[in-house]
Amino acid sequence: MNMSRSMSVIGVAAGLALALAGSACAQNAAGVPAEKQAPVKRVLAKMALDSVGMQMLQAPVAEMVRQSRVVVTSRVPAEKQEAAMKEVTDEANKFIEQEAPPLRASTQAVVQSSVAPLLAQKFSTEELKQLADILESPLLAKFESLVPEMKRTVGENVAKANAAQIQPKMTELQNRVGLRLRTAVGQ
Repeated sequence: MNMSRSMSVIGVAAGLALALAGSACAQNAAGVPAEKQAPVKRVLAKMALDSVGMQMLQAPVAEMVRQSRVVVTSRVPAEKQEAAMKEVTDEANKFIEQEAPPLRASTQAVVQSSVAPLLAQKFSTEELKQLADILESPLLAKFESLVPEMKRTVGENVAKANAAQIQPKMTELQNRVGLRLRTAVGQ
């Protein structure tokens, strides 16, 4: 598939997603009772659901750029690679910039029409207030800020504990894969 067709397919997919999201908004317009609106709003503010749509848009675009980089590095003359990748990246960034505002609006509408009523239905007003308090808690923020460090520490220690056993096997795997690739290229 050529690059302009890939961009076109992504554009059509994004348009379809926006249309479906708009349809979902119209179909699920259940309201949130007045006494629950403020705590639901507080909970939603801490959930970062607005980023879901953007992540859905950015993931295939990032994959397309990654695949383009593979094609460019393997098929474009070295002196033209940087310019070619800049063009691809610029096109991808332009696409995201154009599609981001309507996608954010659509995502917000979906959150308000489907998630807000769901929260209002599943939680009492008091539970929503408690949940909002928890999500707004400085203690939770402190804990969440520590999560990347904890994950990094676990990763480093797992790597140290297993490197001697895994690394030789990883090297063997790389050699086997390299041999298979050289054989396939030679065909």
